[in-house]
Amino acid sequence: MSTPTATPNHTQKETTVTPDRFLPAKECEALTGIPEGTWRYWAHIGRGPVSFKLGRRRVWRESTILAWIAEQEQATATGGAA
Repeated sequence: MSTPTATPNHTQKETTVTPDRFLPAKECEALTGIPEGTWRYWAHIGRGPVSFKLGRRRVWRESTILAWIAEQEQATATGGAA
């Protein structure tokens, strides 16, 4: 019975993790065109993408906003069939 040996030429796929950006309401507005005040209001009433407090600032993860936009697109898309 032989024991498996590690192959020295085996290369593992390297993955780099990009840190997520934390965006204040003003940058959310720049990204989406939705007014800064709307972002704050949504956070206040618990609507829109998930946000959280980072120190004293209310922020949104950029990845969360992009995922939310994709969800909105899926939910409201029309047309496309030729």
